[in-house]
Amino acid sequence: MKIGVAQTKPVKGDIPQNIEAHKRLIALAIDNSADMIVFPELSVTGYEPELAKDLATNQDDSRLQDFQQLSDSNNIIIGVGMPLKQDTGITISMIIFQPRQPRQSYSKQHLHEDEFPYFVNGQGQVFLKVHNNIIAPAICYELSIPEHPEYAYQHGANIYIASVAKTVSGMEKANKILADTARKYGMTVLIANSLGPSDNFIGAGRSAIWNSTGELLAQLDDTHEGILIIDTETQRVIEKIIE
Repeated sequence: MKIGVAQTKPVKGDIPQNIEAHKRLIALAIDNSADMIVFPELSVTGYEPELAKDLATNQDDSRLQDFQQLSDSNNIIIGVGMPLKQDTGITISMIIFQPRQPRQSYSKQHLHEDEFPYFVNGQGQVFLKVHNNIIAPAICYELSIPEHPEYAYQHGANIYIASVAKTVSGMEKANKILADTARKYGMTVLIANSLGPSDNFIGAGRSAIWNSTGELLAQLDDTHEGILIIDTETQRVIEKIIE
């Protein structure tokens, strides 16, 4: 299986422009035979909690249909970040597009304390079974909650993929945690981070992949949008950036 992460520089609250940027990176993933590509936290809107109420939608939003068409036409799974409306409030969610299947969403179960004024906790873990792999998505702060990767491991996950929006210091902490997670549970671990201004911070990029022994295989820089893709059989990593 070839699974990857995308590193984006979102435009604050501009859904149409961010969708077009996603499509460029998805095309790059398709050109490099990816089976799955995952984007950073709230990638379609940017990480903007104060705008979440106005930007929130549902997973069947017609503006996202291009992602489903790309998934169907190219047999690729695509995970993008959106705030979603729920009966209890707004969740930080990943909408997952799978070839010729209904859309599904994974919503962040563990919020950081500063997110509670804007969001509610999601319910339940999503697992994706692809080519004999079991993939567990995580969203940002969750990777710091020991119970989250532990639960994924206990349910057979061998790939753990974190969609985040983090600063330089946040990525330094995440890098250590995720290397330890990979080593402890024998999982391939990936992280997709954003670039540029978000909310009240600057996204640090440095999206990365670790193998099942905790070795860092590849990491993007803090400047360019791009993708990293790992072949889980050969352990070869492809790195592509957009100049």
